[in-house]
Amino acid sequence: MNKLFLLAIIAIGSMGFATPVVAETKTAESGNVRAEFSYQSQEFCLENPQLQISRDGENVLNQSLSTDDFLICRLSDLQVRNLDVNPEPEVILDIYTGGAHCCWVSMIYRYDAAQDTYTATEQFWGNVGYEFKDLNQDNIPEFWTRDDSFAYAFTSYAGSSYPLKIWQYRNGKMFDVTRSYPQLIYNDAYQLWQRYKETDYPGVARGALAAYLADKYMLGQSEDGWQRVRQAYQVNDRESFFNDLRKFLQQTGYIRNSGETADY
Repeated sequence: MNKLFLLAIIAIGSMGFATPVVAETKTAESGNVRAEFSYQSQEFCLENPQLQISRDGENVLNQSLSTDDFLICRLSDLQVRNLDVNPEPEVILDIYTGGAHCCWVSMIYRYDAAQDTYTATEQFWGNVGYEFKDLNQDNIPEFWTRDDSFAYAFTSYAGSSYPLKIWQYRNGKMFDVTRSYPQLIYNDAYQLWQRYKETDYPGVARGALAAYLADKYMLGQSEDGWQRVRQAYQVNDRESFFNDLRKFLQQTGYIRNSGETADY
């Protein structure tokens, strides 16, 4: 075969494997605020991600989102909506960093009138992401999610369960307000207990019981929770599981004072 012809075939073949760079833009707006997220789409992650926010047609923020902390591999959503009692809307950029299960991150931008710019609050969701729900019917959304710290804590990812988490955004900060919704926590605890009852696998049982007990602490029912968990879990590793679970609930803030640990 002619050498030049062979080189031409190789060159054409290699071109077929090249991933084209595609420039894309996502926009969102509300009132006088407009957000634009632009990037170059590659095979795995985004390149040159840029966020631009304008007010009344004038650019206020033009920011590169390239970071050494994480990659941006997918744009999940871009929204402009009000998140608190202040009528000024926020810009919410939801991104996915890539990986087997992880991770979802929200960048929430709030307008600083004194500096005429936007400041960002970063909220890490891990594997679970979130939904907007107006739980108290005040036209201000809550972030409905689950506690990602339970992933892999007592079993595999597939076997893990996650207690309910509810967050509110107020004045540029995120607040955990889960304990303000006891009926929702109760419903969640019931579902977790059902998951425990329906499984024959110790790992799935550990995951469900750990999340269930976290809910019971948030309800102020830790003594009853421990009694039920100790009766339910009779596998050989039960004492080490209970010790690890108590320490974990302390580290993650479900056990809030020394008196609660006595329930164990």
